[in-house]
Amino acid sequence: MNTYIGSEEILRKKSQYIIPCVYHFYNHPMQLVRGEMQYLYDSTGKEYLDCFAGVSVVNCGHCNPEITKAICEQVNTLQHTCTIYLTENIVNLAEQLAHITPGRLQKTFFCSSGSEANEGAALLATLYTGNSEFISLRQGLHGRTKLGMSLTGLSMWRTDPNPVGGISFAPNAYCYRCPYDKKYPSCDLACANEIETIIKTATSGKVAAMFAEPIQGNGGMVTPPPDYFKRVKSILDAYGILLIIDEVQTGFGRTGKMFAMEHYDVEPDIMTMAKALGNGTPVGAFTARAEIADIYTRPGASTLGGNPVTAAASLATLRYIQENDLPAKAAVLGKVLKDGLTLLQQKYPIIGDIRGLGLMIGAELVYADKTPAMKETDYILEEMKNRGFLVGKNGPNRNTLAFQPPLVITTADINNLLNNLDDVLSSIKI
Repeated sequence: MNTYIGSEEILRKKSQYIIPCVYHFYNHPMQLVRGEMQYLYDSTGKEYLDCFAGVSVVNCGHCNPEITKAICEQVNTLQHTCTIYLTENIVNLAEQLAHITPGRLQKTFFCSSGSEANEGAALLATLYTGNSEFISLRQGLHGRTKLGMSLTGLSMWRTDPNPVGGISFAPNAYCYRCPYDKKYPSCDLACANEIETIIKTATSGKVAAMFAEPIQGNGGMVTPPPDYFKRVKSILDAYGILLIIDEVQTGFGRTGKMFAMEHYDVEPDIMTMAKALGNGTPVGAFTARAEIADIYTRPGASTLGGNPVTAAASLATLRYIQENDLPAKAAVLGKVLKDGLTLLQQKYPIIGDIRGLGLMIGAELVYADKTPAMKETDYILEEMKNRGFLVGKNGPNRNTLAFQPPLVITTADINNLLNNLDDVLSSIKI
């Protein structure tokens, strides 16, 4: 019989032994003890439909048997060596990524997190271009390291009081709250055009790369118009600036395609990945075109990057995604979810905007004057948790409900989610 210390004792130990920046959801959190595909279970045995997937990590589901089997088999033979020795899994994984990533992306460096991947991509861009400045987007999130925080356009994540210099921020394609008070498409992509002005006026002209997420997850599921990245890429190419696309949250089937940039038909110069690549094992990677990657020749290593177990998990994850065609499933179920949320929006005007692609959907909650409904967002999360549904929240004001479930959910799961959300929304009085 399992015995658990319970949420109160975990909170006590957390307060005493964990650095306080490590926060948690809910006023009354539960102790999670088990996962099974799209479901999680707490210490009392209560079941939850996971609609956040560990922040877009377990795309193939919790404790997926096929992936777990691959991990266990590898752990029992060879767990760790470091990249200074030859092992097979790491090169096989790099080969697979070369096959599935967009365009000419070919060579990969493995590490242990998305933050590390973005750091490495920034270094590679400076080596290739000989330049050291960067452009990033408002409301973007690129990691918890010093440079990653400095590239991040969300103030709540910019903890460092002395951020790295040489970074200029461009307006993001936040059509619901357009900084120019324009409407797409008559705006002529003013937010993208501003990047050229920034290059000319806010930089020294020595820009190595621009960082961007195809959909800004933590930024509030901000989803650019279809032609946005083509305009951005044409501007960057004119100035010899690389485009680094951060697919840490959006990759591996999440948006209805293997990678979100496939929706925009634009080839990145460098792509960063993590999260769903290992379906819960710590992994990060950046991949580049061969001519860019080949400039990085001085010795480099990652003690744990691409280790045999992580690579085995990632190979099994890619195999499961492809054999079960999870991107196509995400596209179909994403439409079910989005259509259902749209019907709720017609009943409840607190839902100001619905955006996203595939099973990466955000519903921004607002008052009648369009100000963020933060208190109601927290109320909904708590009530949905009590009903057995784990929903996320994001955005600068944390007023956007985030739906990023494992891609193995069913139509019945989504309808159950929507029905309960309907009940909770009906209890809100504004």
